[in-house]
Amino acid sequence: MVIMESDIEIAKKADIWPIEKISEKTGIGTEYLEFYGKYKAKIDLSILKTTEKNTNGHLVLVTAMNPTPYGEGKTLTTIGLGQALSLLGKKTIITLREPSMGPVFGVKGGATGGGYSQILPMEDINLHFTGDIHAVQAAHNLLAAMLDTHILMGNELDIDINNIVWPRAIDMNDRALRNIVIGLGGSGNGVPRESKFIITAASEIMSIVCLSKDILDLKEKLSNITVAFDRKGNPIKAGDLKVEGALATILKDALKPNLVQTIEHTPAIIHGGPFANISIGTNSIVATNIALKLADFAIIEAGFGADLGAEKFLNVVSRKGDFYPSAVVLVVTCKAIKYHGGLKDIITYHDEEAFIKGLKNVEKHIDNLKLFGVPVVVSINKFDFDRDQEIEMIKSLCSKKEVPVALSKMFSEGGKGGLELADIVLELSKQKNNFKPLYELTDDIEKKVEIIAKKIYGAKRVIFETKPKKKIELYKKLGYGNLPVCIAKTQMSLSDDKNLIGVPPPFDLEVTDVELASGAGYIVVVCGNINLMPGLSRSPAAVKMDIDDKGNIKGLL
Repeated sequence: MVIMESDIEIAKKADIWPIEKISEKTGIGTEYLEFYGKYKAKIDLSILKTTEKNTNGHLVLVTAMNPTPYGEGKTLTTIGLGQALSLLGKKTIITLREPSMGPVFGVKGGATGGGYSQILPMEDINLHFTGDIHAVQAAHNLLAAMLDTHILMGNELDIDINNIVWPRAIDMNDRALRNIVIGLGGSGNGVPRESKFIITAASEIMSIVCLSKDILDLKEKLSNITVAFDRKGNPIKAGDLKVEGALATILKDALKPNLVQTIEHTPAIIHGGPFANISIGTNSIVATNIALKLADFAIIEAGFGADLGAEKFLNVVSRKGDFYPSAVVLVVTCKAIKYHGGLKDIITYHDEEAFIKGLKNVEKHIDNLKLFGVPVVVSINKFDFDRDQEIEMIKSLCSKKEVPVALSKMFSEGGKGGLELADIVLELSKQKNNFKPLYELTDDIEKKVEIIAKKIYGAKRVIFETKPKKKIELYKKLGYGNLPVCIAKTQMSLSDDKNLIGVPPPFDLEVTDVELASGAGYIVVVCGNINLMPGLSRSPAAVKMDIDDKGNIKGLL
């Protein structure tokens, strides 16, 4: 067995092109670029006006079975597929989210692909990149500071300090900030109250950046953010604090997508970073629209499993962006199937009964995606230790479900290792598409949740606790009943219990809280004990990272 170099070693040896050469491939003139060094550039949104009459290319959505601690390769597949389509002569642009430094220094390390299917410059992208996430963090916290200052300075809006819903944000995993008390130390330091931090990827402002079409749309959405309620129960908006202009000023550059490249020089646009377990889980609609207007194929990734990222893309983001996929790629791995079959030694041990059990998770996701009326292909992310009989069992399932399947070797072979998948995607993109979201916006909030819970998760019923019940009735009364829903739950299971792997037996989905994202335009439905601020593990990825006196980073991937 050939031992490959590490991802970062491969990236350092790569022939990275000046970003002007990549923009030339996309058809973006340099007059639309704002350069961030030699290999990164922001794209001015005015490009959309010059391309608005262009026919849209095909949108391909990459998703996966429920994740495991080992990673399934969605980003790798997104990048590798883009490279493969480029090898076949198709003008292709990849669109991805920006990595959050929380997971980068936490469990997963970097999030720019791997092997010979990577985005470059990977070190920059995984760290500060062009500062977009920091800008979202700054805007979020300015709004929090303005709110607390208003309360301290007379509280003309009669804000109920026991009904403030806007927390603070930081782009790092820090469980100590989940519940805090602010305003201590005397009257000059504010009004004491309980509060919390969320990770920046969970900020409504992150979603607003991803869902805004231009600066004016951004300002309108920012002004509609609900930050608190007054003593009569009326919502207090960011616009009531007259802060939307300042927020938009901070975000003016963050609204512009970022142009980079793959290791094989396929153009990639990276923009926005919402998580799929607690937010919408996809990159910005402006990045996607730029790719659709300029390329034959736009390849987009939805975070975590198809029950989260893909569901939200198809029910929420597609509506907001007015686009839908020509094909959906479902990424699976033998080791993930073993994990969902209950095997602990997932690499070296094969148990046919357990593998069959784990395959049910794959089957459920295939069935779920078919509900939306989109063509589906299964991509097997191949590892050297995978057994032939396991690959054949996956192929047998796909044959039974009447979906095509491709063996992917994109990690070791780059675009060449994704040609089989690319050929299938080309064929699927020619098929009739009957895409339709699962629910109508006019459905009751409870009905929307029940449709997702029963059809996508496999729940037998949904239990709404008293607090979310009251909130739902309030949001309906305020005129927000027709918003789509964004369910926040564990990514590790189809259920709201991370320990229920595979396909759980019929279960109750417990709705523990509901939040109004009136700026972004959806209702957040919190299930189980999911929280919006992750914590570091006992052995976080950060302990493996270092930098030498020449500035060379190691351990990032």
